[in-house]
Amino acid sequence: MATQLTAEQSDLLAWGERVRRDLPWRATRDPWAILLAEVMAQQTQVDRVVPRWLAFLDRWPTATDFASSPLAEVLDAWAGLGYPRRARNLWLTAQQVRDEHGGRVPSELAALLALPGIGPYTARAVLAFAHELDAAVVDTNVGRVLARRAGTRLSPVGAQAAADDWLPRGEAWAWNQTLLDLGAMVCRPLAPACEGCPIRDGCAWFGAGRPDPDPAAGSAGVSRPQARFAGSLRQLRGLLLDAARQGPVAPDRRAELAARTHGDAAAEAVERAVGSLLADGLAQLDPEDCLRLPSS
Repeated sequence: MATQLTAEQSDLLAWGERVRRDLPWRATRDPWAILLAEVMAQQTQVDRVVPRWLAFLDRWPTATDFASSPLAEVLDAWAGLGYPRRARNLWLTAQQVRDEHGGRVPSELAALLALPGIGPYTARAVLAFAHELDAAVVDTNVGRVLARRAGTRLSPVGAQAAADDWLPRGEAWAWNQTLLDLGAMVCRPLAPACEGCPIRDGCAWFGAGRPDPDPAAGSAGVSRPQARFAGSLRQLRGLLLDAARQGPVAPDRRAELAARTHGDAAAEAVERAVGSLLADGLAQLDPEDCLRLPSS
């Protein structure tokens, strides 16, 4: 049941109705489609996600369809979306949904959190966006809004508590979508557009004159700058996986790729990269010591 809205909540929801981004997953309440969108959009730009999300749903319209595909096929389709570990976790999640939940993505927080790779944000996003239950989401955009509004850095517990307290009951879908848009479009990491913010009058950081340090820096849920990609182990892992999609990667080819990213430190780097791919279940070594995508 909806509760009486405060003036601030009403202003924010009205702003959201006017400016809400037209994202295709906002037109569905299908839990699998929403789970897929949320996992894809983690640390990936939305405009890159949209066509891939549509293609994935066309190919795998249900969790059971996705779970029944070989992991190598999933990893190949995921290429370019970054962080292939997310693809494997989603594949494992789909199998658990198929085997333990009759193919239906659960609608209870504890059951969602028990799925591989599903954290507090994604679990609550499924509850709010698929089931329209009273769950408050905290991602990097919302975390930034919460910290600035409070005027102080927030711990994970504090950020979730602030989000829960602020949530107007019965409005979870619109409220959370609006906060996500507010953080993405107005309360940006750099050069926030405070003059156009519908809740600036209640924002402690704005009211104090936006002093340094920004309370969002280091606050729970707010992403930190990533380490340099060029020359990183992450880059080498990506090169190795890209090569494995084309076929078996022999040791000399692995060494050649490692030399591109790590120069004289290639031998140690390729050992670490291959070891991490094997540990993450993203690759395997065949009897000829060639690196391949997993067979299952």
